[in-house]
Amino acid sequence: MGSRILPFVVAASLSVIVLFTPASGVPTAPPGTDKVVHFLLFALLMATGTYARLPSGPLAIVLLGYAAVSEVLQWLITVLNRSGDVLDALVDVAGVAVAYLVVHWRSRGTAHRV
Repeated sequence: MGSRILPFVVAASLSVIVLFTPASGVPTAPPGTDKVVHFLLFALLMATGTYARLPSGPLAIVLLGYAAVSEVLQWLITVLNRSGDVLDALVDVAGVAVAYLVVHWRSRGTAHRV
């Protein structure tokens, strides 16, 4: 695994920062930007985890759990002054699913090359 794990560790660290920064530290952005960030963040986690050769099925399950837990924690940890959002969690799931499908589609394409 070695250096292949580093991008995943960086992505996971980034996700903790993005998901658990108090609301006062989150920059203002156009409406819907947070959904794009959620999608890209979870797609990045899935892609880098797969690049690190983590088993994609279990990785996807862990990331789906992380999506749910992160939203619950945003709702429960009052010092964050953030709110959990079911739609954010659904967008997280979409990011994981799209990355999973792209990775598997690409791996099937390379398996058929001679």
